[in-house]
Amino acid sequence: MKRGTTVFLKVSLILFGLIVVSLSLFALPRLASDAAQSYPEFSHLQYPVLVGINLTVVPFLMALYQAYQLLQLIEEKTAFSERAVELLRKIKYDALIILGMYIVGMVILITQSALQPGIILMWLAIIFACLIISVFSTVLQELLQSAVDIKTENDLTV
Repeated sequence: MKRGTTVFLKVSLILFGLIVVSLSLFALPRLASDAAQSYPEFSHLQYPVLVGINLTVVPFLMALYQAYQLLQLIEEKTAFSERAVELLRKIKYDALIILGMYIVGMVILITQSALQPGIILMWLAIIFACLIISVFSTVLQELLQSAVDIKTENDLTV
């Protein structure tokens, strides 16, 4: 992979992380406050939902950092290594953590009779995206592990 491509992807990861952090720190509290004023019957859920959504930012940022490290390995031409397999495994677990947190949040909102159709669609999109990332990471991890095993075997025979 050309260096320009990995630099572009690294910059994209950093920008994406900054956007998510700034949205969670600035836009989300304002939206939660507006929603609590518009729907006073659900105002007691404002802070638990804010905390829950902001907690999902942590594994998301961890996954971005793992992807950044993976791009560094690609740049260094050491993508076929145990370290890359480990990074993909961590990305998979981060996606599964986010998936689990959103499922738990959805169940809690259902028990509170506070789950609106728009929220359901948004949360299902996030859950679906996390599921795809997890499956894709698992497939890549297994393929990369096979490649690393073959490379190790070839190194031992030479």
